[in-house]
Amino acid sequence: MPPTGKRPPFALNASVLITLLAASSAPTPLYPVYQDRWGLSALSVTVVFSAYTLALLTALLTTGALSDHLGRRPVLVGSLALEAVAMAVLASADCADTLIAARVLQGLATGAATSAAGAALVDLDPPGRPGRSALTNSIAPAAGMAAGVLVATLLIRHAPGPTVTVYLVLALVFLLQAAAIALSPETIRPYAGAWRSLRPRVAVSPNARRAFLISGAGVVAVWALGGFYSSLGPAFVHLVAPGAPQAAGGMVFFALSLSAAVTVWTTRVLRPLTATLLGCAAVPAAAALSLAGMHLVSLPAVFAAALLAGVAFGAVAQGSMRMVLARVPQADRSTTLAAYYVLSYVAMSLPAVGAGVLTQSYGLRTAAHLYAGLVALLATAALLTLALTRTRTPARTRTPADAAGPAAGTSGRRVRSRQAVVGTARCGDTLEPWHQAMNGSRATRTRARTRARA
Repeated sequence: MPPTGKRPPFALNASVLITLLAASSAPTPLYPVYQDRWGLSALSVTVVFSAYTLALLTALLTTGALSDHLGRRPVLVGSLALEAVAMAVLASADCADTLIAARVLQGLATGAATSAAGAALVDLDPPGRPGRSALTNSIAPAAGMAAGVLVATLLIRHAPGPTVTVYLVLALVFLLQAAAIALSPETIRPYAGAWRSLRPRVAVSPNARRAFLISGAGVVAVWALGGFYSSLGPAFVHLVAPGAPQAAGGMVFFALSLSAAVTVWTTRVLRPLTATLLGCAAVPAAAALSLAGMHLVSLPAVFAAALLAGVAFGAVAQGSMRMVLARVPQADRSTTLAAYYVLSYVAMSLPAVGAGVLTQSYGLRTAAHLYAGLVALLATAALLTLALTRTRTPARTRTPADAAGPAAGTSGRRVRSRQAVVGTARCGDTLEPWHQAMNGSRATRTRARTRARA
């Protein structure tokens, strides 16, 4: 049963999400340091980046509902302990292979921990403030990523041993959080079926296929754009301004993450289709502005492009998720979400590796042109498709949350909270699978009520 004093456990689980995502983005400003020390190529950097992404996707597909069966507390304690181990491996890394191994461990731990922490936030949602967990799940990841890049950048500049200090600090925080979670009360009553829950299930509900299809190109565009900034962003900054401080390479991704977090907050009141349209419209502008910054040797233009890319990412991720989930039955929601995240993570990792290959063969300037053109074309195709959909969509298709409006009272807020995006900002190297876990937690409560009636 949920604890009676909900505020401390709620804050604790929110802090877990923030720290996990801070750790996921912390390596971004360190990539140039690794390249200078070990002579890593752009391809090696993108492989290190993608190793984390694919490991997290694996954890998402297998452990998303595990905390429903074992309980939130044991899954969180084990995952946070594994995170601390991953931080220790990162701190002692001396080559690309060690970095890849550490990032794989981190991806597995992050996928399992964020699912459990996000579900725990739903369990602890205050009755008087419905939707608080959804909003926290939306904002905490982006805020965590922005904080991770900022702290790592400051430590690189001011602390000794930049490739060690940041990871040791994070490892200590994870161990403290694991101890606090171990001492906190469990929020659900676990039930059997843990082994069965590890079987991956990916499918798109028939009710979501149209929304999935029309928003898919936009989703691929923004995730691919985020993958470029997260992996090759520091190198791109160095290309534009070779004499710029090393901290500038990390701060460009900080600008994107912060912008995405603010956009998630501001676009939550828009209709899903409108938010997705606005985000797709921002992608070609962000790509063009980044290329203009490269040709004009303008670092302010590069940062402006990153801010605009964050707007695009936040709006599309927010709107497309709500579009896809709007009419999905509860029983199909987790598998539909899994399909959404498979598309997203593949779009984030594979194009980034492709950019690394192009950079190694033809240079970053050529890779940036091709990458910008690809994401701009995808976003334009999505924009045209969504615009046609909007003109053909009758007014009666508005969701109950849209119809309720801001003055609809508590019940209206509850409807909106169920449709809100709960994990949309890019998490350093990832957007995390809170939806799946949250839906699992609701299913658990439904089963519990059914048993009670029986």
